Amino acid sequence: MGIVLQGGTVVTAAECCRTDVRIEGETVAALGSDIRQSGDEVRDVTGCLLVPGGIDAHTHFDLPIGTMATADDFVSGSRAALSGGTTTFIDYATQFKGETLRQGMANWHKRAAKGCYVDYGFHMAITDWNEAVTAELPELVRKDGVTSYKMYMAYKGSLQVADDVLFQAMQALDRLGAILCVHCENGDLIVELARQELENGHCGPRYHPLSRPITVELEAVQRIIKIAETAKSPVFIVHLSSGAALEAVREAKARGQAVYAETCPQYLVLDEERYLLPGFESAKFVLSPPLRDKENQTMLWNGLKQGVLDTVATDHCSFNFVGQKELGRSDFSRIPNGIPGVEHRLALLYSYGVLAGRISLNDWVMRCAAQPAKLFGLYPKKGTIAPGSDADIVVWDPTATGMITAKTQQQRVDYTPYEGIKTQGAVRQVYLRGQLAFDEGTILAAPDRGQYLKRKPLMK
Repeated sequence: MGIVLQGGTVVTAAECCRTDVRIEGETVAALGSDIRQSGDEVRDVTGCLLVPGGIDAHTHFDLPIGTMATADDFVSGSRAALSGGTTTFIDYATQFKGETLRQGMANWHKRAAKGCYVDYGFHMAITDWNEAVTAELPELVRKDGVTSYKMYMAYKGSLQVADDVLFQAMQALDRLGAILCVHCENGDLIVELARQELENGHCGPRYHPLSRPITVELEAVQRIIKIAETAKSPVFIVHLSSGAALEAVREAKARGQAVYAETCPQYLVLDEERYLLPGFESAKFVLSPPLRDKENQTMLWNGLKQGVLDTVATDHCSFNFVGQKELGRSDFSRIPNGIPGVEHRLALLYSYGVLAGRISLNDWVMRCAAQPAKLFGLYPKKGTIAPGSDADIVVWDPTATGMITAKTQQQRVDYTPYEGIKTQGAVRQVYLRGQLAFDEGTILAAPDRGQYLKRKPLMK
């Protein structure tokens, strides 16, 4: 016995087609107009879009920062993801100084074991590069299916690594069919710029973006592109925020270089005016890189439409305003960096991208589902609706309207940076591997429904 979703329009990265979808077990069995079999249950989705479950390839759940951790753990973060139409996320497991990669991976599996409503995988952030770590990579790639790794050019003294380490890591990973993801900001300049602002008595959150101007992102993006070119290796640039950095990626792609880049909803919807709020309110928008102006927003939207930007992820890294963000009241450099967003990605991109004519429906699916699946070794199991793929399907009601507010969100954090923003289009139902997991605002899945995903090498 199967399930037939009848009357909807299937949207993939390649096409939009009015067709029914038959689910059998955990996978899509067939698409067509006459696919019902004896004993099947027919569910009417007339007027709705059927889109692949979203893939958020950049989250930080239960991430320890000093003596605290992010507000959302795997239970609350995955619940929020599910309610927003994301059925897979890839979290950044982290190897901290002195740990092996295997220890870092075990720590993140332990965190995820508390509960996950949707499927998930891990990137591995490397902060301590040495010969022993290099020797661990083949097993992690081949046995654990961890085919993407991360290093930071920022956060001096904790996460930041040197250029020779970036170069060595790229080469080692490329030999294994894995890819390096990089946080691109010049960490040395950031430390000095922050020092100068604080020395001048500029302590509030409005000075955060002044310590991380576009030039420090641009320099790092240009540098990592040249390092990757020298290493003859692919590279993935995370959370790109500016038009200038976008142009550097565009030029590299035009040369035929394997450079991939992600942006985030915050850089498409919010802007730097949020740093001019009264009191300490702007701390809610302290993230890195910081928000930019509206001109940069326009350039990023164009980059998505043109395919210069490959994916949209959230960099969900939630800290409560009370008790966590407040730690930086007297020093903006101590405000925990990061904002929540895993719950609202699809709605924001649909409302302010598709309906505004900035991207197409196919672009929406490509950047939020298909392309992250391809780049991070999950396609075609994830990221599309086709026979044999996992039946991760979002029933999207294009007529629904809403407003984002912290009072109604699933995210376990005391604010949302998108407070009061109106949206059109919303999740009606979500199927996770064939099972109805979310229905009209009610979560039906159990918190252990999610499965760990071993991923394949990069699809070049």
